[in-house]
Amino acid sequence: MSNKKKCRGFFKSLRVRLFVLFLLIGILPSAVIRIGMLNSYEKKAVSNRSIDILSQAKILTNQIVFNDYLNDSSSEIINAQLEQLSNIYAGRIMVIDGNFRIIKDTYSLDTGKTIVSEEVMQSFRGEEISKYDSQNGYIEMTVPLTKPESKEILGVLLVSVSTDSIMLNKDYLESSAWIIEVFDAMIIILLSLFLSGLLVRPFGRMEKEIVEIQNGYKTELDVPSYLETQNISIRFNQLFGRMKIIDESREEFVSNVSHELKTPLTSMKVLADSLNGQEDVPVELYKEFMLDIGNEIDRETKIINDLLSLVKMDRSAGDMNITSVNINELLELILKRLRPIAEKQHIELVLESFRPVSAEVDEVKLTLAITNLIENGIKYNKPDGWVHVSLNADHQYFYVKVEDSGIGIPEDSLEHIYERFYRVDKSHSREIGGTGLGLAITRNAILMHRGAIKVFSTEGEGTIFNVRIPLNYIAS
Repeated sequence: MSNKKKCRGFFKSLRVRLFVLFLLIGILPSAVIRIGMLNSYEKKAVSNRSIDILSQAKILTNQIVFNDYLNDSSSEIINAQLEQLSNIYAGRIMVIDGNFRIIKDTYSLDTGKTIVSEEVMQSFRGEEISKYDSQNGYIEMTVPLTKPESKEILGVLLVSVSTDSIMLNKDYLESSAWIIEVFDAMIIILLSLFLSGLLVRPFGRMEKEIVEIQNGYKTELDVPSYLETQNISIRFNQLFGRMKIIDESREEFVSNVSHELKTPLTSMKVLADSLNGQEDVPVELYKEFMLDIGNEIDRETKIINDLLSLVKMDRSAGDMNITSVNINELLELILKRLRPIAEKQHIELVLESFRPVSAEVDEVKLTLAITNLIENGIKYNKPDGWVHVSLNADHQYFYVKVEDSGIGIPEDSLEHIYERFYRVDKSHSREIGGTGLGLAITRNAILMHRGAIKVFSTEGEGTIFNVRIPLNYIAS
């Protein structure tokens, strides 16, 4: 099993694949050319031999007819020419008369015998037949003996010629081609090894640089050898930059959590030590200190609850409990819960609905988001101020607008208000019990609904939060 995995891993190597590709590109064409050239040589050589034999045979047929050789086969001139042609081409010649009888056989084996074959019959019908038998290695040709005046066919000349010399030449060419091809293959293998190594070298450099980045020796990947490696370097550096930002944010978050949780504990310890360090503590002072300790405990509890809400929201991004909710009734219920807090601070709380709206939302998460926005509008407001909440919708989205007459947000703080534990005015936030997590929770909840949130604020005049959420939830 491990050998199979090693084998698969070996062939997954880009260098190995390039090496194999170069081998195929280099060796296959030469093999195809070798086979094609040898076959072409054989066809051409056989064709040339056939043309030569046919031209000689035609001359000989004219002389055979002119000298009436079919009736008198004792002509020394014709016999000498037949033997000469037979010896030149290492073949066999037979002269056949009109009765299909062999009157001359240069091999002196079948003289006087009768021959009936398809080729002979076709030549008696006036056709010139040429056939190449590659398996047995010979060319067979039949030429009609035609009387010039009457075009009468008197007989047939059958010529059978060996192609051994052609095959010997072909074998010699093939052995030479093999030697050349083996030599070429060795050169191609060396070139393939060199080129495949050269082409994958930038990826090796890239791997080394990534290791150096991991060990902290480098901060950026820079391999501009190819356009592809350059693009990979750019994307890697972008990803690495984002990871560094995330890592720094995580460290900052942990530091902030530690600080925020430690501060109430420190306050409680100071108050407790003050009580323990005094004798005969008045009941009024004791009650005051215990009230302060209780407030710090409430503050610690609120921070922990907000942290739990935020962590739970991060982890359950894909766990949305989507139902069809009447948004008008949801907002009325939220304002009903917050109205006692607003009345306590003399803040006017108004809801304005332009049309009935029903949407597919997670009621708990959306309630938490809208509650945080309205509660912030109440907390960070001026005496006798107001918070207006409006609801509207179109065919695709519904819109919630939360506007207040509060202290506003400085322009340089607007881009940071969704960061965890960020506070515009830390002293004022602590006075009213803010944890710096509310807007982070709100933004997460809205984004989980595939929505968007925007803020517009003028310091000293008030703040407007615009929330847009799809009427129909689209799962990712």
